Amino acid sequence: MKTLATLSLLIFAVIFTGCDETKKVIDVAGSVQLTGSYTVSAINGKKLTNTTNPTFTLSALDNSVRGTTGCNSVFGNYTLNLYSLSFGDLAVSEKMCMDKNIMKTERDFLDALNNTGSYALENGVLTLYSKTDRSVLLSASKDANN
Repeated sequence: MKTLATLSLLIFAVIFTGCDETKKVIDVAGSVQLTGSYTVSAINGKKLTNTTNPTFTLSALDNSVRGTTGCNSVFGNYTLNLYSLSFGDLAVSEKMCMDKNIMKTERDFLDALNNTGSYALENGVLTLYSKTDRSVLLSASKDANN
């Protein structure tokens, strides 16, 4: 009876350890897939026009994000868990830009990053979805040289 219980526990441990390892591989693969530089083309469903589009780079090496809002620099970290994506506290430089459209785009861009809950990457387009209602927050094209 002890042997059967020990064997059952061993099998149980192997199965759950295997699942955890598989999840880690999927997380790493997703992070590597996301690695690269992106140019934002739309925020909250609105195409960006007549403005300097925000750009950002995701790095799988340290799960960092760096970029520009169109006016200020932004940097921080991201967490990837299967298809769940979230950005940690983001630091932003504090230059004052005179163009009100650029400042509005900056606020919308930072709000989109802060409210991200999941993502999809298809045909070189990264789409970030809201963590509350899965609405599209942001669309960005992956730069061709990535």
